[in-house]
Amino acid sequence: MLRFSGPSRASKKENPLDRVKNKVALVTGAAQGLGAAIAAKLAAEGATVIATDINTDTLKATVAAIGEPTTGLGHDVTSDADWQRVLDTIDAQHGRLDILVNNAGIAVMGNIVDETPERWRQVHAIDLDSVFIGCRAALPLLEQSGAASIVNVSSISGVVAGHNTAAYNSAKAAVTHLSKSIALHCARAANGVRCNSIHPAFVDTPILDSLASSVPRDAVVDKLARQIPLGRIGSPDDVAWAVLYLASDESAFVTGTELRIDGGLSAS
Repeated sequence: MLRFSGPSRASKKENPLDRVKNKVALVTGAAQGLGAAIAAKLAAEGATVIATDINTDTLKATVAAIGEPTTGLGHDVTSDADWQRVLDTIDAQHGRLDILVNNAGIAVMGNIVDETPERWRQVHAIDLDSVFIGCRAALPLLEQSGAASIVNVSSISGVVAGHNTAAYNSAKAAVTHLSKSIALHCARAANGVRCNSIHPAFVDTPILDSLASSVPRDAVVDKLARQIPLGRIGSPDDVAWAVLYLASDESAFVTGTELRIDGGLSAS
């Protein structure tokens, strides 16, 4: 059974180039999976990382594994007040924010008939509304950076729809266009903030467990891999490298774009 158990200290020593040195980064949903990998990659490349998650117990273990100067904060991304608390803490402790990675999210199965209004609202609150709330609240602090980057984690499901993921498709597609709207606003305002979205396909994280409730997880992974032209599902590091590029000054002329990390799925 394949599982991502969180970043190890060894991952910090893989020839770091300090690509985000002296930058302050906020990564939501960082207790495990993609968020943990992204936080570890940014920290390894020189950033001071504030990792947040509503799952504080797992977050503590992840932050300990990454090591200083990464810190963890409990964070309900659907709460305006919680966003303001987190941002006020970052402002008080660091006086700046250079990178915002909106990664927190959930995935549920359900077609348009089976999906319930309650679950529809929950998915949109966590996967979409949190991005709006977070970007809106963080912009004043990001503007102080002079060269800040927002990376919103969408999904290939926001590009290629599925018959049984109605709420997830809807929320992630909306994140794509919201990101473009933010990018255009910031460009017009000339505030030095860029905004892009990334679109991973199937990645080996605990989120796959929700898809493997009735069949062996390895069977689910094998089935998903057969849909990918490169013949495998992604690793958390595949996504973390892409986030690192968009977070760094290497992508200074990149804004309003959607980066697909899908092994060729959307090309076929």
